[in-house]
Amino acid sequence: MSRLSELEYLGLPPMKRKLYDIGQFFVNLPLKILNILKQIPLGIWKGICAVGRFFASIGKIFAEGDWKTRISFLIMGFGQFFRHQIGRGIIFLGMESLFVWFMAVMGGGYLAGLGNLGEQATIKTLNDYGLEVVTYKDNSLKILLYGVLTIFIIAGFIWTWYINIKQNHVAQKLIEKGVRPKSFKNDLKSLADEQYYKTLLAVPLLGITVFTIIPIFFMILIAFTNYDYSHLPPDKLFGWVGWDNFRTILAADASGNDKFAYTFREILIWTMIWALVATFSNYFLGMFVAMCINRKGIKFKKVFRTVLVMTIAVPQFVSLLLVSKMFSNEGIVNGILREHLGWITENIGFWTTQDMARIMVLAVNLWVGIPYLMLIATGVLMNIPGDIYESARIDGASGFKQFTKITLPYMLFVTGPYLLTSFTANINNFNVIYLLTAGAPKTMAYEGGAGGTDLLITWLYSLTVTNNDYKIAAVIGILVFVVVAVISLIVYNVSPAMKNEEDFQ
Repeated sequence: MSRLSELEYLGLPPMKRKLYDIGQFFVNLPLKILNILKQIPLGIWKGICAVGRFFASIGKIFAEGDWKTRISFLIMGFGQFFRHQIGRGIIFLGMESLFVWFMAVMGGGYLAGLGNLGEQATIKTLNDYGLEVVTYKDNSLKILLYGVLTIFIIAGFIWTWYINIKQNHVAQKLIEKGVRPKSFKNDLKSLADEQYYKTLLAVPLLGITVFTIIPIFFMILIAFTNYDYSHLPPDKLFGWVGWDNFRTILAADASGNDKFAYTFREILIWTMIWALVATFSNYFLGMFVAMCINRKGIKFKKVFRTVLVMTIAVPQFVSLLLVSKMFSNEGIVNGILREHLGWITENIGFWTTQDMARIMVLAVNLWVGIPYLMLIATGVLMNIPGDIYESARIDGASGFKQFTKITLPYMLFVTGPYLLTSFTANINNFNVIYLLTAGAPKTMAYEGGAGGTDLLITWLYSLTVTNNDYKIAAVIGILVFVVVAVISLIVYNVSPAMKNEEDFQ
């Protein structure tokens, strides 16, 4: 694909410009990947330099520090006590005491156990009555979880220790210049004034670390173990297996032990089809409904909007469960078609035939999703200047031309981020699939309890809750992240909402 000049690019119609952007992205993708690979050694070198600067800073503080600062290397808060910063000293000393207690009582043992994740799960003995007594010893899950937690606590402690010696050094320099360091009271006032952002961000940052970063790190490590129903704590131990689980999922053929790879590929393809169709069908049909309702001359606009909004007011899980029962083999739809109308002699397998079930979940998702898009599109359409349409009509533009040249580009610009998040949400759309079909129909061709309508997220649920196959589930979770990240990067680069903003100002 030949590269256009800036003037030629700006002269293209909006849709051709978008296609050109997509084409250029894929043309430049190998070069971008090569540049990223070239940056890896540089990134490693920068990381090494950063670590070097960190240790050089510590050495400089020790060399320039007085005896109070140097003792603070071992006893945190020592220098603060002697420099009349009692509050800081108490906090630092308390944190060091808690860290030493934690490592001695709990953290050290779990950290040491990370090497093999336990040696013996249970000890069986006979009591005085000849009955077997089971004593639980090592638990691989606890060792891994608390070991990961210990690593993060150690990292946090190292950072706190560095702040401690750095503050000692700063206070020492201030005293040498005849300036009195800030008191603990001034520190509290600062946290409520110019450093209030630290106070506000402290709790969210802690929450993100505990409930997001640590679980992700834990899940990644699970992918390198054999944690499944055959190695289920506390009765059994699991251990490290390296890249075996990734080889299982990404194997080349679908025979024998590679059945998991075949299942993953088939469900991945269906997940991508589902996400694309569910996202764009809802988007364009919702936009179409909004345009129809907002068209001049249409009566009872408020009534139509109210009816559509009422579908949002009903809890989604209630609607989905009701639809699931209505279209079951013995549901009301089959009953009416068979007994009252006589159109069929056998029940239609709405949920028991794979192709039919997939069509049904896509259709039901339309019914659930169109009202949301109608509301979003209504807000956007009402903000498009009417003068633009009037000028287009004077120039002889048809309704289709007005839609492709004015409405659609404006909608894509405003709702581009929504499209990206909606696509990501549909890849992980657990509710619609699970409440309608629970992944059915099940098939013997799939492994791990997967069914014909299962998405990766619902298959992951079956693997963990039903089959206790956590190792494969962790691998799938990592691969889902990779897929979503790559697609999000592509959409981000070609979305008009992320570029050409001046065209809509």
